[in-house]
Amino acid sequence: MSQTLRLGAYAWSVERARTLQDYAAHLDRVVAEGARQADLLLLPEYACMEAASAMTDQPDPTAELRAVCRHSDALLDIMVATARRHRVWLMPGTLPRPEPGFVRNRAPLIAPDGRVAFQDKHVMTRFETEAWGVRAGDPPGVFQTPWGLIGTAICYDSEFPMLTRAQIEAGAWLILVPTCTDTMHGFNRVRVSAQARALENQCFVALAPTVGDAPWLQTLDANCGRAAIYGPMDRGFPPDGIIAQGAMNTASWAFATLDPAALDAVRRDGAVRNCRDWPVHVPPAAIHSFV
Repeated sequence: MSQTLRLGAYAWSVERARTLQDYAAHLDRVVAEGARQADLLLLPEYACMEAASAMTDQPDPTAELRAVCRHSDALLDIMVATARRHRVWLMPGTLPRPEPGFVRNRAPLIAPDGRVAFQDKHVMTRFETEAWGVRAGDPPGVFQTPWGLIGTAICYDSEFPMLTRAQIEAGAWLILVPTCTDTMHGFNRVRVSAQARALENQCFVALAPTVGDAPWLQTLDANCGRAAIYGPMDRGFPPDGIIAQGAMNTASWAFATLDPAALDAVRRDGAVRNCRDWPVHVPPAAIHSFV
């Protein structure tokens, strides 16, 4: 884990796709730009839903999901081909993957040689459960990369500390958070959660949202946020933990070169030792007596 990582997180501005190749061209343009400055690129949750406008006649969330599920293999092929063409590690956001009777929201991590591994979203939002029937997938895991073990917490998953903690305890030093939120309430929930995960685990967390208005889609009609890369709020790091961030509600990158050794140092000799001091067993809360 001694090798530094050049990381790029991207705020994806939703564009109108009239063919599947329009989405492919958008993805290629973004990845080509990012690959000039980074070795691993993170894009947002559900960014590929942009392609639904090429497959449906009018905005309808169920029709859009079904259309993307029908073309899920083709979309994955586009993602893999893009990573291979630009020789970059790529998490192109998440991809709805159909299963018999339900759908999973899966984040692929694609190696430059085209190998693919997946992290499933574990906790669904109300919209995913009530409108789409998306179900929880496999529990949190970690990816083996040239830079060590990396975890992923997809959007809402980042709001549950125990999910990220399982990845940290498995050896992850970086957590990737692809997200898609349509209000500042939603974006701030994920942003604050991402910063909290970086604080309590003394790790790096990268955030990539969808941005912009797309009234031709019901699924991605409104999107807000900014790309960012966070670290611990302690010695050797910025006081607010913000290592890099892009422009708000604008297609933009956040780039940073991350050194795992910096985390080792702060975990060992920081002003506090959140990662080491994580309570393993917390008893039920008692009612205090007044005397």
